[in-house]
Order: sequence, then C-alpha cells, then structure tokens
Amino acid sequence: MAGIWCSSTVSSTLHLRKRVHGIRCCSTTPDNKEKTPQLLRIAVGGVTELLRLVSFGQNRLDSMSYKQGDELLVSCIDDVLLILKSDYENAYFVTGIFTSAIYDEDCIFEDPTIKFRGKDLYSRNLKLLVPFFDHPSIALQKIEKGSNSETKFVLASWKLRTYLKLPWRPLISIAGSTVYDLNDEFKIVRHAESWNISALQAVGQIFTPSLQRLSE
Repeated sequence: MAGIWCSSTVSSTLHLRKRVHGIRCCSTTPDNKEKTPQLLRIAVGGVTELLRLVSFGQNRLDSMSYKQGDELLVSCIDDVLLILKSDYENAYFVTGIFTSAIYDEDCIFEDPTIKFRGKDLYSRNLKLLVPFFDHPSIALQKIEKGSNSETKFVLASWKLRTYLKLPWRPLISIAGSTVYDLNDEFKIVRHAESWNISALQAVGQIFTPSLQRLSE
C-alpha cells in the first residue's frame, strides 16, 4: 500500500482463494487479477521518490509515535498475530503507528505496483502518506494464522476508506488482504498486499472527484 498510496494512493484487495489455518494453505503469494503494467510500476516508484523529496522536512511525524517495541518478546506465531491485531486497532496503514520490532530489518514489502526491501524505508513511506489523508479509517475484517510447506504466516483482510487532501477531494474506498510471512525467529520477512481491483483502477480513484466535492 505504501507504493500505490504514494503515487495515487490506495487499493482494494483480493478475495483469497486459499483458506488458512491448515485448510487449503498452499501458498502465500498474492493472487492478483491481472498483471500490473511495467510502466505503471515505474511511475509509482518515481512518484514515491518525488514525494519523499518534496516532503523532506515537512509534515514529519514525531518519531516517538512509532511503536518500536524494543522490549517485545515474541516466541510464537500467536504473539505476532496479537501484535498485528493491535497495530490494526491503531490503524497503522493510515496513522503510521506500527510495531517495527516484529519486522526483520530486510523485510520485503510489496503490492501490485511496487516492491522494496527494508522496514525503515516502509516507515518513511508511511510518514509521507499520513498528511494526505482526510477522515481515514481502516477496519480489520479478519486475521488468522496459517502455514504451508515453506513458511508460517499471518493473513489479514481489511477495508480502507479515506478522502485525500487534494483539490477535488477524491474518495478512496478499498478492500484488501495482507500476508505476513515469518521466519524461524517469528520475524516478518515479507509483507505482501493483494487487491480485488487492478492497479489501474486503484489509481483511477485518485483522479475521480468525490460526490461530496461535486455537490459543493
């Protein structure tokens, strides 16, 4: 989400074909309906970097607002699930408040438009986005643990809604799923989002004036 939000913002997630908790847990790879055009991926990456430069020194969040969790003791997948649930209660997608201690330093973050490595970079991307949200909300629909022959993981399904602070005040309304792959130390090594609409459709929401704006 950090990718599409930075270039246009927001996503709608995919209804997973695979159920977790030991039932049909065959893969943790996001199953997107269509492949994102390479040109769009390049554009998203470029706009993300541009936003980072433009917002440098502006609208910074107090670093103390981030839950570093240095004293956390995580010994099983249930611990990770509970911490993630707490982060969703803090609406971490739209507030930037998340427990970074449960992520590996080189964690991979990806969605249909972008892929990068490093939890510090992810934290910075979230900081870029927060000032653009107007009345944001993210509702956790379901969160559960699962495993397959390769790894243990947590799967969360959510719904996102926010206006953007742009002149035409677009409304972003999306449903999504995030898979959190864990290593043997129960650190998140991959944070992968899936959407139930294409990246182009998600970007299109950014350029669509909201009904509220049209009625003014």
